[in-house]
Amino acid sequence: MTNLNENSVISAMRATLDSQRALSIKEGAVSAEVRIDRLSRAVDLVFDNREAIVETLALDFGHRSSHQSLMSDIYATIECLKHSKKHLKKWMKTERRKAPVPMNLMGGKASVEYQPKGVIGIIGTWNFPLNTVFAPLAGVLAAGNRAMIKCSEVTPQTGALLETLAAKYFSSDEVAVFNGGPDVGASFSALPFDHLIFTGATSIARHILRAAADNLTPVTLELGGKSPVIISKSYPLQDAVERIFAGKILNVGQVCLSPDYVFVPEDQLEEFTTAASTYICNLFPNLLDNPDYSSVVNERHYRRLLSYIEDARQKGGDIREINPANEDFSLQKGTHKLPLTLVINPSDDMLVMQEELFGPIICVKTYTTVDDCIAYVNANPRPLALYYFGKDSAEQRHILDSTVSGAVTINDVIFHVSCEDLPFGGIGPSGMGSYHGFDGFKTFSHAKAVYKQSSINLQKLGGMLPPYGEKCDKTLKTMIKK
Repeated sequence: MTNLNENSVISAMRATLDSQRALSIKEGAVSAEVRIDRLSRAVDLVFDNREAIVETLALDFGHRSSHQSLMSDIYATIECLKHSKKHLKKWMKTERRKAPVPMNLMGGKASVEYQPKGVIGIIGTWNFPLNTVFAPLAGVLAAGNRAMIKCSEVTPQTGALLETLAAKYFSSDEVAVFNGGPDVGASFSALPFDHLIFTGATSIARHILRAAADNLTPVTLELGGKSPVIISKSYPLQDAVERIFAGKILNVGQVCLSPDYVFVPEDQLEEFTTAASTYICNLFPNLLDNPDYSSVVNERHYRRLLSYIEDARQKGGDIREINPANEDFSLQKGTHKLPLTLVINPSDDMLVMQEELFGPIICVKTYTTVDDCIAYVNANPRPLALYYFGKDSAEQRHILDSTVSGAVTINDVIFHVSCEDLPFGGIGPSGMGSYHGFDGFKTFSHAKAVYKQSSINLQKLGGMLPPYGEKCDKTLKTMIKK
């Protein structure tokens, strides 16, 4: 049941949308200077308050590595905003297009103008509560729009801080932040935005699409899924281990792009697991009191992960926990830390192979031929990312041509998301549409087709007006050909 406070938030959201839309219509064309000013204030918000944001993130998570927060939520967000600020003047330029003969004669011209859509709704998620709202905001503001943001209720203290900071750096008619539970989220997604972008779980995305459908609101979905890794026999195994697990420990796997399962050549399984254990133990001699090892976000997600491990164990799974100091995790207070856990050759009926892991668990599957890996990936929902480690260019090309994923990183994991000039998004169950850089600018702009007609009345000249006759027949005979 919706409480009185949530009712007031829902009313405020509707009023803000009406106000933003009215001002957007009144404003008309949005100059580069206005867009740059808004992006500059967004950069200032993040940079000036970086310490408070990092501290608040740690409070919401119980414990979160401050260095990883600075890397993933602060640095990555500022880079998105700076990239859009730097390039938006070029992006805003009218694009010339080709008009066909004879439409291009005597002054006939075709072009595309990128126009602000109006008011964009942004729904972020809890794993990166700042980045999942401010990274899309970069494209939203670069495109000349106004924005309404709904923060995740899983990280309420960070959401409250962002609401306070947004009110300090922006008018609510430019950027407004809202917080609340599922009812507020449902009402937010049902608002008649000019575009809506959602980052989160595929299960929630289905509800978002249904709500947006009533208003025919265009939607961009950044989801997740089970991102696979293929290690070729042509790649040094130790190097692959270090890069894979350097990515896996980011936010202890609570990343939509985190590697979910790894294909390892059959004869290299034990070498892989030994190297993984050694590498993790060198990075983290202990876990419970280690400031560099983050906590699972809350009790619910901690229990979810434990249930996956227990399910695999009950089904005969080979479970290998990497607990460098043999600590008792049942004794922790205020945190929900979980050792990195390997599940070796899991069966498909195990939850670890059916659900996105989103935590410090990784599955390891052996293979005989690369085609076995390709067949498995293609038999399952299309992932947000695929990772290939190899030095065989023909094999690399074969994998790129034979699989479909949101993106691919070769010889590392996750790093493609840091390339602002690449589109970021999934396909099918892992997402819909993309953003970042110029692709984000285009996503949040209306590409308006403009044709300026020639000074000559071509229809009249060619006899293409009623009453039709011999002249029209000759013109059509000239035009219609193979």
